[in-house]
Amino acid sequence: MGEMDPTEEPATTVGEDTEIKFSAVDYTLFILMLVASISIGVISAIRNRNKVSTQEYLMGGRNMPAAPVALSLLGGRISAISILGNPTEIYFFGTQIAMILLGAIPGCFFVSIVIIPILYNLRIVSINEYIELRFESRLLRTLATLCTLLSSFIYMGICLYAPTLALSTVTGLATWVSTLIMGTICTFYITIAVVYTDVLQTLLMFGGVLVVVILCCIDLGGVDKVWAIADRGGRIQFFNLDTSPFERHTLMSTVVFGYYLIVSSIGFNQTTFQRLASVRTLQTSQSLFYFSGLVAYATYSDCDPLTTGKIEKPDQIIPFLVTDKLSHLPGLAGIFVAAVYGGVLSTLSSCGNSFACVVWEDFLKERPYFSRLGDVGATNVVKILSVMAGVAAICMGLMVEKLGSIFHVSNSILSAVGGPLNGLFFTGVCAPWVNAKGAVVGFVLSFIFSVWVVIGKFVRGGGSPPRLPLSTEGCPENLALFLNATVTGLVNNTTRLADTMLTTTALPDAVPANTTAVDGSVPPNSNWFYFTCQAVCLMFWSIYYICFTI
Repeated sequence: MGEMDPTEEPATTVGEDTEIKFSAVDYTLFILMLVASISIGVISAIRNRNKVSTQEYLMGGRNMPAAPVALSLLGGRISAISILGNPTEIYFFGTQIAMILLGAIPGCFFVSIVIIPILYNLRIVSINEYIELRFESRLLRTLATLCTLLSSFIYMGICLYAPTLALSTVTGLATWVSTLIMGTICTFYITIAVVYTDVLQTLLMFGGVLVVVILCCIDLGGVDKVWAIADRGGRIQFFNLDTSPFERHTLMSTVVFGYYLIVSSIGFNQTTFQRLASVRTLQTSQSLFYFSGLVAYATYSDCDPLTTGKIEKPDQIIPFLVTDKLSHLPGLAGIFVAAVYGGVLSTLSSCGNSFACVVWEDFLKERPYFSRLGDVGATNVVKILSVMAGVAAICMGLMVEKLGSIFHVSNSILSAVGGPLNGLFFTGVCAPWVNAKGAVVGFVLSFIFSVWVVIGKFVRGGGSPPRLPLSTEGCPENLALFLNATVTGLVNNTTRLADTMLTTTALPDAVPANTTAVDGSVPPNSNWFYFTCQAVCLMFWSIYYICFTI
């Protein structure tokens, strides 16, 4: 019905003749990466076995060197979602989404000038402790903690799904099998991961993607050629001034989303609230992943692999690019998949650590039984919580496959969950006149609103904003069909050829004419979710303040 949204899977399957799998060299390099990461963690755990306090396990004693902490932080925030999800979004919808980086600049200033000075000086372990201190409400802290755990659970599942998709692309394993295998590895990794393993993962992540981008650029004739092809295909767009909330990406929506994304993921985030990644580092790292999407489009500008059925899911475009165009270089596919896995290992170790930290600090630490535990017992409990975080990530990872593309799912769900939480923290920081009751009302009602919007978005489904055009005119199989028809010269064969080529190369229609934003068939732009949820939160507590306080 209408346009085929890239977030929906086509009915075709990967043909056996188009599959390009891992070589022995690829498997060797990939396994060596996993062994190296785990070995560093095991060695560090043995060396630090006498440092058994929960502060040491959760916070590293607060005395880690700046350089490895910065790399660890960067690796934790620039995850497998960036490696696979961002290029997919660029491939299908163009470069407008890259203007998120413009919104990140004021977001970083707000975090560094307003948020960090407040939270850092409190010397708290759980960021939700600030909510209790600010509003003098244990209920609000509990609600914030539950929202934080839900957000971590969802984010970890999405991050876990990304590398399993890459592995299934190059090995043929079913996605659910890859999810279970990767989830088990990550669960073990969470309990032993240290900053220095995150450093290795971060370097591997950026190095792997950078190698792929450079080699593909050389093959295509340089960066200028990549840019020219992308421009010719309508992918270069930075200043879409459309104000419609139903447009996929606009300048205003991406800038606003970039601002709230930084505030949410760095300022009000359990894993990073005491540190701030520099704007320059963030821009450089994200730009690499955005450009990889342009490289992929330039490579397949006249032979889209999703339309022809060579890949089953939009997020497979980058792994397919590596195995299809660079398979003549032994080991490169293994390095790339290792880079994707590096992203998820680093991210899940950070999220699993914060998951355990929040549960311990906000729910268990003050309980009668747990308060009597010594350092060894408390640390063991935290490690068990880390394992539970890994299991939760596996469960969510198995569910993500049914929801859509990585970027689309992460943007929509995390914005809906994080929006009300952002609103609560903004209220605490910027509205000192709001009391606990008003904050509870605003938070609960905005959370109900956001969940209602997202559930409707995924359950009801409907149309989608028109994607940019794709082509299969240059595919070798189309040329072969044409030559075969020419040689035979039979009219009936020519007729069948025309039908075949129309079936193969015709692009799905745009949104049907009878599909409108009014009837709800086209969902609102999810870039606005953070802003909308926070605005709803502020609106409700303002109404409460006016009605019951003034």
